[in-house]
Amino acid sequence: MPQPPLRIAILECDTPLEGTRAKYGGYGGVFTALLKAGVDALNYPDLSSSSGLELSIYDVVTAQKYPALEDIDAILLTGSKYTSFDDDPWILKLVEFTKEVLKQRRVRIIGICFGHQIVGRAMGVKVGRSDKGWEISVIALDLTKRGQEIFGKIALSLQQMHRDIVFEYPEGVENLATTEKCHVQSMYIPKRLITVQGHPEFNEGIMKEIFKTRHASGIFDDAQFNDAMERVNKYHDGVVVSQAFLRFLLED
Repeated sequence: MPQPPLRIAILECDTPLEGTRAKYGGYGGVFTALLKAGVDALNYPDLSSSSGLELSIYDVVTAQKYPALEDIDAILLTGSKYTSFDDDPWILKLVEFTKEVLKQRRVRIIGICFGHQIVGRAMGVKVGRSDKGWEISVIALDLTKRGQEIFGKIALSLQQMHRDIVFEYPEGVENLATTEKCHVQSMYIPKRLITVQGHPEFNEGIMKEIFKTRHASGIFDDAQFNDAMERVNKYHDGVVVSQAFLRFLLED
């Protein structure tokens, strides 16, 4: 097992809405809370929310700052309201940086939602808008046998907030999970990368703020909004996924 400190660079791919920003500062703060909850649940020696976990945050949208690979052990690409298959300069720069990380073997990759899609794009598979529409609120995932091993559960539920998808698994990537609307829910290569299309970092409060904002702006119609709000407080496995991320990073 790699020894602490475990140095994770969080690449912020968006800025949260006002209520979430007031509570957490940014998505770096949201993921800090998730990873600290996960590491405390693991009960590993020399590693806890207060010791052995070194988190740094980089704004890759506006500042377009990136860590030096020799200074970190992993990168975490966050979710985003932006479109992973667009060609905005900052998105192209993020794809190129991800490709550089993929070329080496030491620094590992975690991708969430938009970040999951960026990893798929960097690996050369199709990423685009799903013809099945939005997948939102708490959704049950069908885990493969490998997925059950990695997440340590027979079944998994996560908050979802997307209509863009990775269309196929890149060569050499293991399939961990699927849903009816999204076949590529979680990608895995031992000691190299793990991604999820869902949002382990989102809680009920964060989700409700997004639902209400998108409903008010017409992105979600009344039926979508009401359905999402009915399921938003159901149990989800965010901390379980956080633990899986950390076990992946600590894997020899």
